[in-house]
Amino acid sequence: MRKILASIDLGSDTLKLIVGEYFKGKINILAVATVPSKGINSGFVTEPNELTIKLKELFKKGEELIGLPITKVITTISSNDVKFHMNEGYTTIEEDIGMVRSIDIIRSMQASAYNQVEDDEEIATITPIHFKVDDEKVLNPIGKQGKKCSVKTIFTTVPKKNVIPVVKCLNKIGVDVIDTTFGAIGDYFEFETKEMASEVGAVINLGHMTTTVSIFNKGILTNITEIQMGAIDIEKDIAYMFKVPKKEAKDIRLNLCLAHKRNVSDLNKKEYTNKDGEKIIVNEYEATEIASSRIEEILKLAKKEINHLTKKEIHYIIITGGISEMANFSYLVEEIFGHYARLGVTKELGLRSNIYSTSVGLIKYYLDKMRLRNQEFTIFNYQQLDELSGTGRKININENSILGKIFGYFFDN
Repeated sequence: MRKILASIDLGSDTLKLIVGEYFKGKINILAVATVPSKGINSGFVTEPNELTIKLKELFKKGEELIGLPITKVITTISSNDVKFHMNEGYTTIEEDIGMVRSIDIIRSMQASAYNQVEDDEEIATITPIHFKVDDEKVLNPIGKQGKKCSVKTIFTTVPKKNVIPVVKCLNKIGVDVIDTTFGAIGDYFEFETKEMASEVGAVINLGHMTTTVSIFNKGILTNITEIQMGAIDIEKDIAYMFKVPKKEAKDIRLNLCLAHKRNVSDLNKKEYTNKDGEKIIVNEYEATEIASSRIEEILKLAKKEINHLTKKEIHYIIITGGISEMANFSYLVEEIFGHYARLGVTKELGLRSNIYSTSVGLIKYYLDKMRLRNQEFTIFNYQQLDELSGTGRKININENSILGKIFGYFFDN
């Protein structure tokens, strides 16, 4: 089975849809679609109708690229008011089979959350710490002989308002949600290394309206918080200092601001019209001075939050998000965090920007989840794949689309 998955990152500034195929240990990006956000603020649906319209636009773009309808997706949800739980559960292995199957893993994990979720809550993540088959601890119980499969898990719950409005908007445009989780989970899986899987560390995502700080212990999310600051605050500072409208402030941030004043120039400049209708000249040095001050404040707050979220020794700090793409950002990171921190680098071909770290990481997360359960998944069913390979294709694929070229190569030659 070809493992093709789709994910969506519901950002406050931009909605991002990714379609990728897992092949030989890597994610090959098949389609990337983005549209400006509307109707969503810090992960919360504020205007369902506006968000639904933008989602429809987003999926239309993605479907035009791959030439197929995208009807299943993994999506981000807000981590606001998250609760962490630790519990154990078990299931009895069927006697006539006598070995652990994927259904036993699922049942034992479900049992660990049984009667632990309030009526107004939904489970956001559930992660195994360790399994046991009878009394023996195992990393992966699949295929092990025994009578009982038990598991110790960490799972998170969030208010239903974090989840249901998002699912409803996607369902309204004919898209089924196969999983929901926090953006921080996607960020971790995008930058995961073998060393991180055995260490305690932090992931910081500097977004448009919020900065998320999350703690991972051996690959398991153990704490998370949001700082109500992001790129929008840089733009507000610029708008105030230069007395320019929001649109011009964003242009200044994107085209003139560096994250650190090292090697900036006052010769790089651009003309704008302020709110009084006057022409003004803004140079790189002035803009950077404003932006770097705010970014420094956000990073220092994130550093304090790490100390609040865990008392364990931190072995790594990874920083991602759209702001981290600014030139000279690594200089500021080094000054504030030292050698513990590094910039995340999203390396997938076609996605070499940290604004996509969450989106592509969500696909890796879901693949890992399926791997544990000894299952495979793709957003296209066997019938669709069969129709694609036959001469009398029922699904019309644009020959210029990405999937049209891929399937054309494999099936027509």
